[in-house]
Amino acid sequence: MNAHTWTQKLQVDDGFRLADIDPDSKPGYVGGKSHGARDLAAGLESLNGLQERLFAESRAGVAKDAVLLVLQAMDSAGKGGIVRHVVGGVDPQGVALAAFKAPTAEEREHDFLWRVEKRLPDPGFIGVFDRSHYEDVLIGRVRELAAPAEIERRYDAINEFEARVAASGTRIVKVMLHISPEEQKSRLMERLDRPDKHWKYNPGDVDERMLWPQYMEAYQTVFDRTSTEAAPWHVIPANAKWYARLAVQELLLAALEDIDPQWPAADFDVEAEKKRLAAS
Repeated sequence: MNAHTWTQKLQVDDGFRLADIDPDSKPGYVGGKSHGARDLAAGLESLNGLQERLFAESRAGVAKDAVLLVLQAMDSAGKGGIVRHVVGGVDPQGVALAAFKAPTAEEREHDFLWRVEKRLPDPGFIGVFDRSHYEDVLIGRVRELAAPAEIERRYDAINEFEARVAASGTRIVKVMLHISPEEQKSRLMERLDRPDKHWKYNPGDVDERMLWPQYMEAYQTVFDRTSTEAAPWHVIPANAKWYARLAVQELLLAALEDIDPQWPAADFDVEAEKKRLAAS
């Protein structure tokens, strides 16, 4: 399976319409759930190897590149599952996870990208934004948390920011997990039905559900304004969790294969160290 082929169908291009995407569909992938599970396990082995080489470069001080996975979605769409089952399968030492909540008083005193810049992954790391700077043009727009002129300014600011980050050597993988409102209702109901899921439930999620059309419109504008050559968006139908996880894994594999990290050369005399160790 080639990550550079079937996942291309998920990329947002000119003329893209979110309303045309069926959340139950599985674009480009011909296998079923059991086949997907096998591919996910095989891909995790490859992901592990590439990430270990990338992290080894950082430990040796020779890393120049990083990967940043930006995860956006409506509540219960599966961001946590991506973090656990895809990113969670690699060495956590080489992962930098940031979950952006409502800005603090200090953060509100700065531009909206100030707190985001501080959480960018260092060279040699995979960074994950579980929600991101896009909240500032999604909920910020829908809930009118900023003036329309400020929201407009932010689209251009995001493009300039991401172009600079990409030019520095960070591969930006932007993903929107797309579920249907019916699927979300089912997942939220499961959280209410199970005491071990109550901690995941937020009554505010129902309030946000009432604004579903407005959020879809806000997402469409995000795709129109911020899917760029340096940082294109990918919309992944996510009613089937296994498909969404596999698709994200393939996008990460493609980014790491593009970096092609190598094992750092030893900065010591290997043979001499073998003799010293044998004699110790």
